[in-house]
Amino acid sequence: MTKLLEWLSILSAFFAVWYSLVGGYVKHKFIEENMKLIIISPIIFLILFGLYAVVVVLYRVLTFNDCKEAAEELQKEITMAKKDLHDKGLRW
Repeated sequence: MTKLLEWLSILSAFFAVWYSLVGGYVKHKFIEENMKLIIISPIIFLILFGLYAVVVVLYRVLTFNDCKEAAEELQKEITMAKKDLHDKGLRW
């Protein structure tokens, strides 16, 4: 299952439960007492999803591995390319 299908499954299950509560298909005293919270719950979950996304991006950026050997190799290739261009007559 791809991540898209996973999130769509969760979203559709949440929407089905939310719609049944807001539409009045499920009757219970607790639901009637907390109807305002139930109505704004999609907004709350959207905010929570945004926070989750920010935390995941920040975590993955902070734990990104540096590859010092590749950086050194790239610097050497840049130096060689500059020397080659200089030898071919390109001046800057």
